[in-house]
Amino acid sequence: MRVLITGAAGFLGSHLADRFLAEGHHVVGLDNVITGSPDNIAHLSGHERFEFLRHNISTYTYVAGQLDGILHFASPASPIDYLEHPIATLKVGALGTHNALGLALAKNARFFLASTSEVYGDPLVHPQPESYWGNVNPIGPRGVYDEAKRFAEAMTMAYNRAHNVDTRIVRIFNTYGPRMRPHDGRVVSNFIVQALAGEPITIYGDGMQTRSFCYVDDEIEGIYRLFMRGDGEPTNIGNPNEFTVRQLAELVVELTGTRSEIVYKPLPQDDPKVRQPDITRARKLLGWEPKVELRDGVSRTIDYFRSKLSVPASK
Repeated sequence: MRVLITGAAGFLGSHLADRFLAEGHHVVGLDNVITGSPDNIAHLSGHERFEFLRHNISTYTYVAGQLDGILHFASPASPIDYLEHPIATLKVGALGTHNALGLALAKNARFFLASTSEVYGDPLVHPQPESYWGNVNPIGPRGVYDEAKRFAEAMTMAYNRAHNVDTRIVRIFNTYGPRMRPHDGRVVSNFIVQALAGEPITIYGDGMQTRSFCYVDDEIEGIYRLFMRGDGEPTNIGNPNEFTVRQLAELVVELTGTRSEIVYKPLPQDDPKVRQPDITRARKLLGWEPKVELRDGVSRTIDYFRSKLSVPASK
């Protein structure tokens, strides 16, 4: 197959490019590197089955040649990013999705949308099944991301129904691992970078809010299976094991051997209190569930950041 991956220089997009190439496919990577990094795909330079286009999918987009699939992963995806780039976030969810879907229609390609657990907002149902419609503040600061993804899902389903485009929608829950940016505002990378630097580890709120952390290898496996043999309905891909933010901070302190203290700051507006995927559908449809335990995944991620930041291992 020859596939287009938007957001290919990002955290998940770059890992996805690796996976498609490992399976023998051809990959066209597209990214305007607003939040992605050329370092994430530097190892693919010169690869005979990889080509890169530096381009903003929210503007007119043309890609020459056959495309069998389009995987739309372009978007700021952490609070620090979409609060800094609110309009770009809305544009890539709306205009970018529209352009990518139009390209899929023109190429007769399968379209795969990277959506998010944020479509559930601050959920009133726990854990969150795909049938839950969500509890989202459309005008709050996080609304630019939440509503962009909700609109993108609606646009994807409209193209599926009106134009018979073969579509997939994945709802991605908290994912972590190598190639996260050191200061991207996500909780795993924040804690690890602060710990390695000997800085205070910052918890927002009381630390009792919960998250479900999926290691990137597991997430990519679920995404790849959904693209290859899923159906048109939204599918949660995430780790159903739930941890408090406080538990994560304590684990990072233990595994890094840091002397950093844990400090508390006010909780941001509309920050979800719980987050846990119901993955019944993924188990039945794809035969998928995560395998990497949090301790193992966090340890691997710490090793990555040690090398990235040139921090020696603690004795």
